[in-house]
Amino acid sequence: MGWTLSTLAEKLGLRLQGDDCEVTGVNTLEAAGSGDISFLANAKYAKYLPLSKAAAVIVTEEHASSLPRALVSENPYLDFSRAVALFAKPQGSFSGISESAYIHPEAALEEGCTVYPFAYIGSRARIGKGCVIFPGCYVGEDCVLGQNCTLYPHAALMAGTVLGSGCVLQPGAVLGADGFGFIREKDRVQKIPQIGTVRIGNNVEIGACSAVDRAVLGVTSVGDETKLDNQVQLGHNVTMGKRCFIVSQVGISGSTKVGDDVTMAGQVGVAGHLTIGNGVTIGPKSGVAKDIPDGTTCGGTPAVEGRTYMRTLALMPKFPDMYKRLGQLEQELAELRALLEKDRS
Repeated sequence: MGWTLSTLAEKLGLRLQGDDCEVTGVNTLEAAGSGDISFLANAKYAKYLPLSKAAAVIVTEEHASSLPRALVSENPYLDFSRAVALFAKPQGSFSGISESAYIHPEAALEEGCTVYPFAYIGSRARIGKGCVIFPGCYVGEDCVLGQNCTLYPHAALMAGTVLGSGCVLQPGAVLGADGFGFIREKDRVQKIPQIGTVRIGNNVEIGACSAVDRAVLGVTSVGDETKLDNQVQLGHNVTMGKRCFIVSQVGISGSTKVGDDVTMAGQVGVAGHLTIGNGVTIGPKSGVAKDIPDGTTCGGTPAVEGRTYMRTLALMPKFPDMYKRLGQLEQELAELRALLEKDRS
């Protein structure tokens, strides 16, 4: 599907500089062809502007004058993402409800739903208008999906899981599996029944092979607009706020409370029963073992304040030489002490 630049400018609320033409795709500055639109969000890539074959580029006012055609934006990266959405082709081509899907007689589906072959929808499940459920998905009994949710192949919602509207579950995401609850008892291990639920807000996206465990009692919850990357785990009774970005391979242990607008970079590990404040940013591979107040940036294992973490990173390559020098100083000190002892005697 093609768009004229003038139409794109109108839809995105941008100013078109230069003559109008049709574009049929989006691409990077380096790879764009004469039918593509591109963007410049980072000044270090400005060197590619004169070389780019893009039909037009989304740029700030600063760079617009150097281009034959430009869509002038205050936030090129954001507006490019909106442009991409106009060109993006939806996954899948099936519509309607397949006869090869299993839908329990007591389940209720609102109008406009698509259920692919080999999906399973259990008893008393309620599926909102416009939802799409791909092959191999499991929607357990008493689950509730709001409007326009998408469950990609092999996503699983165990019994009683609730999704708000506009949620996306990438392939293999699992919501409502048992939390990790066990007690060692002499020569055996006793499982603690997990009888709570999972409740997901509106416009939440959960990445491939991520897991949100059901609560022991009560609710494990994720707030509106929060995005979980691939291979993320939220333990039982975790409370996650709104608009959080949780990057790949993060693990958050049970009963931890995470505020709004929190960012956790890849492979962060968070201990249980902690409180992570609003607006917190945690660097990659950090280990969090204590509460973090609002607005803090931190990193490292154990996690420390951001400036301390960065100084530590800068010092780490010097540690071998410092250790060697310390050994030399200790030897010199020992020799001086020996001389002093000899003089005293």
